[in-house]
Amino acid sequence: MTTYNNDVYTYNMELRTYSTNLPELPCACAALRRASRAVTQAYGRVMRESGMEVTQFTLLQVLRQAGPMTQGRLGEFLAMDSTTLSRSLRPLEASSWIQSGQGSDRRQRCWKITAAGNKELKRVEPLWLMAQARMQKSIGEHDWKLLMRSADRASEAALSM
Repeated sequence: MTTYNNDVYTYNMELRTYSTNLPELPCACAALRRASRAVTQAYGRVMRESGMEVTQFTLLQVLRQAGPMTQGRLGEFLAMDSTTLSRSLRPLEASSWIQSGQGSDRRQRCWKITAAGNKELKRVEPLWLMAQARMQKSIGEHDWKLLMRSADRASEAALSM
């Protein structure tokens, strides 16, 4: 139920639940963060045996698909702040899975996946595909497509605010 009082938005939460027994959250941010944590944990459980974190896999996957890019562009691409991105890139660089070079000016760092990174990505990819297939099956084909479109639209909307 939504009520408006003196131009101040208030939300009276009705605790509706679904088959998962999770209450509906009144805030898009809270609902998406909860979903993100749950999905990350699910993929992480499947990929745990590889020794690679889901976030590391994502960075390698993006660099393989998109090619070399500046750290700023990579941060924009994944909607990650500079500090978090730097912290996530360090172990990949230490493992020689990625390498950086100078961008178009001295202030820019340009990242690319290495041959070792491609090899590691191929080693872990079957586990990621298993997690992806399980998630897709659990959600269902129609809702999967809707989820992927909705996630992109939510990202675009949030970035334009």
